[in-house]
Amino acid sequence: MTIVIDARVAPLGDRLKRRQGLTAFLLISFGTAWGWEAMAHLVLGWSLVNPLVQAPAGFAPAIAALVVRRWVTREGFTDAGSRLRLRTAWRYYLLAWLGPLGVAAAVIGLAAATGRWEPSFRPVADLIPGVPVWAVPLLLCVLALVATIVFWGEEFGWTGYLLLRIYPGRPRRAALVAGLIAAVWHYPLALLGYVEYRPLAMGMLGWTAWIMCQEIILAWLRSCSRSVWPACLAHAGNNLVLAPLTTALLLGPSGFGENGIQLLVVLVLATVAAGPFLQASREQ
Repeated sequence: MTIVIDARVAPLGDRLKRRQGLTAFLLISFGTAWGWEAMAHLVLGWSLVNPLVQAPAGFAPAIAALVVRRWVTREGFTDAGSRLRLRTAWRYYLLAWLGPLGVAAAVIGLAAATGRWEPSFRPVADLIPGVPVWAVPLLLCVLALVATIVFWGEEFGWTGYLLLRIYPGRPRRAALVAGLIAAVWHYPLALLGYVEYRPLAMGMLGWTAWIMCQEIILAWLRSCSRSVWPACLAHAGNNLVLAPLTTALLLGPSGFGENGIQLLVVLVLATVAAGPFLQASREQ
């Protein structure tokens, strides 16, 4: 399989237009999400777990990309990756759908190999009460498939615009920087109570590495499929399959803790992302 991360773009005119577009995109993405999250939590007293808080913030990158493409740079949507391309890209949809489950299995296997994990599958049953334990991962995969549209709100911005514009012709650097930006964009979730890391700095570092590794994989899916939708599906699987399963199985008195789980996930994701990353470096 040829693995390519393609950050090349159609001509945008001069560099000033591209910089204007990137500046506007970042200002809208961060300003909308961070501003709403701060107001909802600090002024209205809402939890960031509340869907009414998450939805406007989650669609900020897509809104930013739409505004920039339509009114700032007026470049249109030719390379936005909006088409599904199911007939030609079905293999990448399948990888995006089942990949998070495979990563979760690898993380659990790595945890078992350390000798620190005492297997107990009861917490998995609690994720979806009333169904057999074996059915929970399958139902989570179905949930991720249904929720794919929700994660378009981020990926139409990150992989549909930012990845293509941040470093044209330098796919490795583009994936790393886009991943770092996406990670920083998520920081209010840790600072305003959505997730709690102890110590905070170590947790934020692990979370950043997780998102950056994920972005390399999403960039590969975007490039190979020529669509943002496999990236949306993989992002949904990360949030609704990989994270819940590893947390349920490994978090606890005899488990690894939040930071330990992140370390295991990052090790597996980094291994998966190594192929696309190294291939991109050879193509520069």
